[in-house]
Amino acid sequence: MIKKFDKKDEESGSGSNPFQHLEKSAILQEARIFNETPINPRRCLHILTKILYLLNQGEHFGTTEATEAFFAMTRLFQSNDQTLRRMCYLTIKEMANISEDVIIVTSSLTKDMTGKEDVYRGPAIRALCRITDGTMLQAIERYMKQAIVDKVPSVSSSALVSSLHMMKVNYDVVKRWINEAQEAASSDNVMVQVRVPQSTGGIGEDFWTQAESWDPFGSHPGQSTFLHLIPPLQRAVAGSSNLATMGIAVVSWGLATIPLLHTHVLCAFPMQGGFEYKRAIVDCIIGIIEENPESKETGLAHLCEFIEDCEHTVLATKILHLLGKEGPRTPTPSKYIRFIFNRVVLENEAVRAAAVSALAKFGAQNENLLPSILVLLQRCVMDSDDEVRDRATFYLNVLQQRQLTLNAAYIFNGLTVSIPGMEKALHQYTLEPSEKPFDMRSVPLATAPIFEQKAEISLVANKPEKVAPSRQDIFQEQLAAIPEFKSLGPLFKSSEAVQLTEHVFSNHIVFQFDCTNTLNDQLLEKVTVQMEPSEAYVVLRCIPAPSLSYNQPGMCYTLVHLPLDDPTTVACTFSCTMKFTVRDCDPNTGVPDDDGYDDEYVLEDLELTLSDHREEATCSSSRLEEVWDSCCRFFSKSLFNVEAVNNIVKFLGMQPCERSDKVPENKNSHTLYLAGMFRGGLDVLVRARLALGDGVTMQVTVRSIVETPVDVILASVG
Repeated sequence: MIKKFDKKDEESGSGSNPFQHLEKSAILQEARIFNETPINPRRCLHILTKILYLLNQGEHFGTTEATEAFFAMTRLFQSNDQTLRRMCYLTIKEMANISEDVIIVTSSLTKDMTGKEDVYRGPAIRALCRITDGTMLQAIERYMKQAIVDKVPSVSSSALVSSLHMMKVNYDVVKRWINEAQEAASSDNVMVQVRVPQSTGGIGEDFWTQAESWDPFGSHPGQSTFLHLIPPLQRAVAGSSNLATMGIAVVSWGLATIPLLHTHVLCAFPMQGGFEYKRAIVDCIIGIIEENPESKETGLAHLCEFIEDCEHTVLATKILHLLGKEGPRTPTPSKYIRFIFNRVVLENEAVRAAAVSALAKFGAQNENLLPSILVLLQRCVMDSDDEVRDRATFYLNVLQQRQLTLNAAYIFNGLTVSIPGMEKALHQYTLEPSEKPFDMRSVPLATAPIFEQKAEISLVANKPEKVAPSRQDIFQEQLAAIPEFKSLGPLFKSSEAVQLTEHVFSNHIVFQFDCTNTLNDQLLEKVTVQMEPSEAYVVLRCIPAPSLSYNQPGMCYTLVHLPLDDPTTVACTFSCTMKFTVRDCDPNTGVPDDDGYDDEYVLEDLELTLSDHREEATCSSSRLEEVWDSCCRFFSKSLFNVEAVNNIVKFLGMQPCERSDKVPENKNSHTLYLAGMFRGGLDVLVRARLALGDGVTMQVTVRSIVETPVDVILASVG
């Protein structure tokens, strides 16, 4: 089979087909070499490949010239080369309908069919049945019956498949082979068992009405049959009863490549409907691009072809966002411009707006493409949709300034804050007029990128979709409803949801304890958690849970003020004691007694670490350079430390930038970039240079616009 080259190969000029300029007349002249003695298997094999290529490309062969080539090819049966013999079988099957007197090879094929070489017998059967007509079928009937019940699986399978084709030629003769097919059904080989129902399906209903015909299939475990076909999966399934839990990582690389290649091929066949199916394919390719940088260009090329005929707005905008992010950093970014601008011309408003943003990112990162991008954006200024016009006008004015800082701030990086949180903060700002400008740092960060938020799926996005509030927005609203916490300001961060949740503000921390009463004969009232800090933290007040009935959850809070004298003190251990009033009650009715008594229960110690005062922040390469350079005017300190750094990202609680957390193999040095925010919304950047020697040497450089977060990190690491 000849590989079909993609459009990306045609554009780059790197693709070349060795059979592209073949001429039929020249090939037929070369076929005369078949008559030479001794036979040259390698040259003959190459000529047969050319003939098959022309036939598969639809080249017309006249009857005379096809017959001459066929007769010359029959002399190749004198060679004992296995590869050449199998290629002869393929050529016979392809030329059977265009050549005359093809039955001349019947004796040669019959000899191979009944010979001792098992590698020849199966292909010979298939080739022989291809040239056999209804009158000759009875002559080979005895050989076919023997082949069906042959002990060699490949021979039996070939005979069963050939019998399926021969039913169209002479149904009555093939019908007499039903007993042999029934005997073959008892074979232990799965390949033969699969072929039996196919070949006997059209013979007659009598075969399948017999119980003996069904027994081999009804009693055979399906999972075992599947595993015999794919041996590398046997160990994976043996450890799990659910096939859906198996990962592709347990399969050998050769086998794992097959589903990925088929995934790429399927992307070239967009069809109506099937959104979930297509989204899974797109997510698969995006995952491959993110985990394997060397496959980036191949994956982007497939996605470009995919959006050429994609009716799903959500998928198209997602792919365009990825093209705008990854495309400008490829060796030849110009080849993606055509695909993106096609979306501006052909798609709906939402896709056109996403395409405009993608074009702007190409112009912002590639100086050579900037003049062309400006021309394309000028065309978009006249678009009929307001959103498209506004984006085009905005990006056009920013790009015309030709300033990297503006490009980084307004094109590379979108809003990383929570949209519902910003809406509430702006509404609150309008209700309480102030001379100070609105501070974006008062808005909580988004917990996920905007394009990953789940939205309603529709073919035409006429209505703006409501973005679901994030988990942090919900906590902000819950805490604001408590009078004691209303004056704490905007919520900076909430920890992961466990029995204890820490809510961090600029100068305070609220500890939320989720309590559940597991005693069915007691009612707990006035439940509080008393906390004793080991450092300079100050416990201000406790908000009790009024009542906890059996199996009913409740929440109590403890408000703690951060250290004032030494702001670098972030780590602290709290001893916790839960205090409550107990009232005994009837387990059946739940009615409590009138009198109660005080009790307490000692809880595990609670630890605050550096990561509790940090929030992850996304930061692109251009944004990283801009913030790093802007922070150098204020505070920048370095530190050397020699110890293991496997958990440095988790310890600092910051977000790795530009996949710098992926350490290449066989390298003695690596640079890790981290971005985050400190309490109060202060940007913090960390650069950790790692060197491998007798141990691990780490040079940590921290930058921020204020000194406190720099001192905190260096004190924690040191």
